[in-house]
Amino acid sequence: MKYILMMNIPKSGYSVFGPWSQQDVQANIAFVKALNKALSESGEFVSAEGLALPDEAKVVRAGSDGAPITDGVFPESKEFLAGYLIVDVESPERAYEIAAQWSASPGPGGAPLNMAIEVRPIMAGKPDEMP
Repeated sequence: MKYILMMNIPKSGYSVFGPWSQQDVQANIAFVKALNKALSESGEFVSAEGLALPDEAKVVRAGSDGAPITDGVFPESKEFLAGYLIVDVESPERAYEIAAQWSASPGPGGAPLNMAIEVRPIMAGKPDEMP
Protein backbone atom coordinates (compact mmCIF):
# COMPACT_ATOMS: atom_id res chain seq x y z
CA MET A 1 0.00 0.00 0.00
CA LYS A 2 1.22 3.49 -0.77
CA TYR A 3 1.58 6.15 1.90
CA ILE A 4 2.50 9.80 1.70
CA LEU A 5 4.74 11.06 4.48
CA MET A 6 4.53 14.83 4.81
CA MET A 7 6.88 17.09 6.71
CA ASN A 8 5.11 20.20 7.93
CA ILE A 9 7.19 22.85 9.61
CA PRO A 10 6.17 26.01 11.45
CA LYS A 11 6.00 29.14 9.32
CA SER A 12 8.96 30.44 11.31
CA GLY A 13 10.75 27.14 10.73
CA TYR A 14 11.95 28.07 7.26
CA SER A 15 14.12 30.80 8.75
CA VAL A 16 15.63 28.25 11.12
CA PHE A 17 17.60 26.71 8.24
CA GLY A 18 19.27 30.02 7.33
CA PRO A 19 21.78 30.07 10.20
CA TRP A 20 22.75 26.40 9.83
CA SER A 21 26.39 25.82 9.00
CA GLN A 22 27.19 24.49 5.55
CA GLN A 23 28.32 21.26 7.23
CA ASP A 24 24.94 20.85 8.99
CA VAL A 25 23.02 21.50 5.77
CA GLN A 26 25.17 18.97 3.91
CA ALA A 27 24.72 16.39 6.69
CA ASN A 28 20.94 16.78 6.52
CA ILE A 29 20.88 16.46 2.73
CA ALA A 30 23.19 13.42 2.88
CA PHE A 31 20.89 11.79 5.43
CA VAL A 32 17.81 12.29 3.27
CA LYS A 33 19.62 11.03 0.15
CA ALA A 34 20.80 7.94 2.05
CA LEU A 35 17.26 7.28 3.31
CA ASN A 36 15.86 7.61 -0.21
CA LYS A 37 18.60 5.31 -1.56
CA ALA A 38 17.89 2.66 1.08
CA LEU A 39 14.17 2.84 0.33
CA SER A 40 14.90 2.56 -3.41
CA GLU A 41 17.05 -0.51 -2.82
CA SER A 42 14.30 -2.13 -0.72
CA GLY A 43 11.71 -1.36 -3.42
CA GLU A 44 9.70 0.90 -1.09
CA PHE A 45 10.61 4.30 -2.60
CA VAL A 46 8.06 5.88 -4.95
CA SER A 47 8.77 9.62 -4.94
CA ALA A 48 10.12 12.46 -2.81
CA GLU A 49 10.33 16.20 -3.29
CA GLY A 50 11.18 19.22 -1.23
CA LEU A 51 8.96 22.22 -1.83
CA ALA A 52 9.75 25.88 -2.49
CA LEU A 53 9.49 28.33 0.38
CA PRO A 54 5.99 29.43 1.42
CA ASP A 55 6.47 32.92 0.02
CA GLU A 56 6.30 31.34 -3.45
CA ALA A 57 3.03 29.49 -2.76
CA LYS A 58 -0.52 30.52 -3.65
CA VAL A 59 -3.92 29.17 -2.69
CA VAL A 60 -6.08 28.85 -5.81
CA ARG A 61 -9.85 28.59 -5.93
CA ALA A 62 -12.23 28.58 -8.86
CA GLY A 63 -14.22 31.79 -9.24
CA SER A 64 -17.89 31.74 -10.17
CA ASP A 65 -16.87 31.65 -13.84
CA GLY A 66 -14.32 28.89 -13.23
CA ALA A 67 -11.35 31.25 -13.60
CA PRO A 68 -8.59 30.81 -11.01
CA ILE A 69 -8.56 33.19 -8.07
CA THR A 70 -5.25 33.24 -6.21
CA ASP A 71 -4.91 34.10 -2.58
CA GLY A 72 -1.65 35.41 -1.09
CA VAL A 73 0.92 33.26 0.56
CA PHE A 74 -1.03 31.64 3.40
CA PRO A 75 -0.75 34.43 5.98
CA GLU A 76 -3.26 32.64 8.21
CA SER A 77 -1.33 29.35 8.31
CA LYS A 78 0.91 28.36 11.18
CA GLU A 79 2.58 25.50 9.32
CA PHE A 80 3.54 24.70 5.75
CA LEU A 81 4.29 21.54 3.84
CA ALA A 82 8.07 21.49 3.41
CA GLY A 83 8.32 18.25 1.48
CA TYR A 84 6.93 14.79 1.00
CA LEU A 85 7.98 11.19 0.52
CA ILE A 86 5.77 8.54 -1.05
CA VAL A 87 6.49 4.94 -0.14
CA ASP A 88 4.95 1.64 -1.14
CA VAL A 89 5.12 -0.64 1.90
CA GLU A 90 3.49 -3.77 3.27
CA SER A 91 1.97 -2.21 6.39
CA PRO A 92 1.17 1.08 8.09
CA GLU A 93 3.72 0.18 10.76
CA ARG A 94 6.47 0.17 8.13
CA ALA A 95 5.34 3.61 6.94
CA TYR A 96 5.54 4.79 10.56
CA GLU A 97 9.08 3.39 10.89
CA ILE A 98 10.17 5.31 7.79
CA ALA A 99 8.47 8.47 9.06
CA ALA A 100 10.36 8.16 12.35
CA GLN A 101 13.64 7.77 10.46
CA TRP A 102 12.93 10.88 8.41
CA SER A 103 11.83 12.76 11.52
CA ALA A 104 15.21 12.07 13.11
CA SER A 105 17.19 13.65 10.26
CA PRO A 106 20.11 15.64 11.66
CA GLY A 107 19.95 19.31 12.43
CA PRO A 108 22.62 21.64 13.81
CA GLY A 109 25.44 19.73 15.42
CA GLY A 110 23.90 16.45 14.24
CA ALA A 111 21.09 16.56 16.83
CA PRO A 112 17.91 14.88 15.53
CA LEU A 113 15.30 17.37 14.35
CA ASN A 114 12.40 15.15 15.48
CA MET A 115 10.08 17.00 13.10
CA ALA A 116 6.46 15.84 13.00
CA ILE A 117 5.77 13.70 9.93
CA GLU A 118 2.15 13.18 8.88
CA VAL A 119 1.51 9.72 7.43
CA ARG A 120 -1.56 9.16 5.26
CA PRO A 121 -2.59 6.25 3.05
CA ILE A 122 -2.90 7.05 -0.63
CA MET A 123 -6.28 6.00 -1.93
CA ALA A 124 -6.06 3.50 -4.76
CA GLY A 125 -8.61 1.96 -7.04
CA LYS A 126 -11.77 3.19 -8.65
CA PRO A 127 -14.10 5.45 -6.67
CA ASP A 128 -16.71 2.71 -6.38
CA GLU A 129 -14.07 0.44 -4.79
CA MET A 130 -13.27 2.91 -2.02
CA PRO A 131 -14.50 2.21 1.51
